[in-house]
Amino acid sequence: MRIVSLKTANQQFAKLVKEVERGEGFMITRRGHPVAKLIPHSPDKTADPDWATAYRRMMKRLDEGASLGRLKVKREDIYDR
Repeated sequence: MRIVSLKTANQQFAKLVKEVERGEGFMITRRGHPVAKLIPHSPDKTADPDWATAYRRMMKRLDEGASLGRLKVKREDIYDR
């Protein structure tokens, strides 16, 4: 991640956005101290149907619990919820 001053970011914003579109990220500083990041947008993974299916499957398994021989352990038992 490259570091740019706030002044440079202000003056070259359009150029920086083009670089962000290509995958580059920037740390913007004011007087040498980090104040913001300019990074590529990542899509919301929860909108992905494959992710949502895997998440539901995982939560079902957590709710059903794991069998450890005669002992059955559920998520609620582990975390006292």
